[in-house]
Amino acid sequence: PARGTMAARILHRLRHALAGEGGREEPAGGGGGEAEDCPESSELEDDTEGLSTRLSGTLSFTSHEDEEEEEEGDGASEEDTHAMRPGGSLLTRQLQELWRRSRGSLAPQRLLFEVTSASVVSERSSKYVLYTIYLIRSGQFDKAPATIARRYSDFEQLNRRLRCRFSCDMASVAFPRKRLRRNFTAETIAKRSRAFEQFLSHLHSIDEIRRSSEFLEFFFLPDLQAAQRLTCTGMYREALATWANAYRLQNRLGVCSSGRFLLTLAGLAVCHQELDQLNEAHGCCEQALQLLEAQGSHPLLGPFLQAHIHLAWKVGKDKRHSEARLQDLRESGLFLQQQQPSLKECLIKEPLE
Repeated sequence: PARGTMAARILHRLRHALAGEGGREEPAGGGGGEAEDCPESSELEDDTEGLSTRLSGTLSFTSHEDEEEEEEGDGASEEDTHAMRPGGSLLTRQLQELWRRSRGSLAPQRLLFEVTSASVVSERSSKYVLYTIYLIRSGQFDKAPATIARRYSDFEQLNRRLRCRFSCDMASVAFPRKRLRRNFTAETIAKRSRAFEQFLSHLHSIDEIRRSSEFLEFFFLPDLQAAQRLTCTGMYREALATWANAYRLQNRLGVCSSGRFLLTLAGLAVCHQELDQLNEAHGCCEQALQLLEAQGSHPLLGPFLQAHIHLAWKVGKDKRHSEARLQDLRESGLFLQQQQPSLKECLIKEPLE
């Protein structure tokens, strides 16, 4: 009976976590049913043992030097950088199986945020923890996961920016407090990992914040900037992997019709073409042109049409529709220059800030 009660409580807690209702069995007092109980004073002690189990094989400490932590604002270094010990009675896979059996009562296709690894990194005079986070659609298996790697100061900046713009919505959103010591212990890293998972889940559950540029660009803007730099320096294979991750991130976040997404498709098309992967480059151009079908004018429309016509000729695909659209653009006077910039030129010149 005691074991059955414990399993029921764990399942109940899992349902609430995946439904965006917080990680505890009861809502926070005074915060409403939507608020997560994540007080800054406790830093989310809930589920620390289970998270330690999940991270036990992925925690990495790349330095044992007693350097001060610069960016995170924690005034002392921590010597205790031992690996996490396994704990908890149920592994993540078992919890996921329990969830699959009972998910009929919950809304499908939610976006989940899971810290899959944490590494202590030393860079010159600073030391910090780098958290790797997967964006997972509930109820689906992603062969190629969308991932980000962020440190405490990145989350802190996001929290600050959102509180400036959405002060009312952010009133019920908790953020893990800074610590003056013991920042690199297994216990602290596990608590912060859980706190960051709940922090992102809570933000994603608020419509205004979920659609904001501050929230969205926290995930994919660093990848876009890195991919653009790699493309500019001719490192096309490395750039391709980064563009592809940015594509997956935007797909998970549901922003596949934005200008940033079109730029991502341009980056993928350019890198595939430079690596002589012409069919893949052609497919990226086709996807972009489908998104631009209803638009009579867009800075990337002409370059995408030109690239699509060239690639279609190379791979033996039909290019007549693109040729007709390009001719219509020319006749409408939207092409003010004789020589239009190529897709690669547009990609390189696009400011990403």
